[in-house]
Amino acid sequence: MDQYPDKTPFDALNYLTALCNYGGRVTDANDRILIEVLLKDYFNERIFSDDYKFSPSGTYFAPPHGESEAYVNYAKSLPLYPDPEVFGFHDNAAITKNLNETGALLDSLMLTSG
Repeated sequence: MDQYPDKTPFDALNYLTALCNYGGRVTDANDRILIEVLLKDYFNERIFSDDYKFSPSGTYFAPPHGESEAYVNYAKSLPLYPDPEVFGFHDNAAITKNLNETGALLDSLMLTSG
């Protein structure tokens, strides 16, 4: 980082995160490629723009530069139960998840009731 005071080395950050950090634990070559591709949404010049969001709703974004308390407050403002969009899924994925959870709960209740 000290070698690039005027420019953020996003390629190096992507490499360090995707291949060194996660890549050391990921054995499949296609999974390593996927990690690199996914991180390009987060490690790029656009994150410095106030209108760049990580999700369609705009809930997830890189907070503006500030004091550490501002970052903590932003993290606390995020939903405890995120919508499917944060994982790149359609809103209907929440319906499927909720139906599965309800089914599992009812199955457990039936087992304990008799």
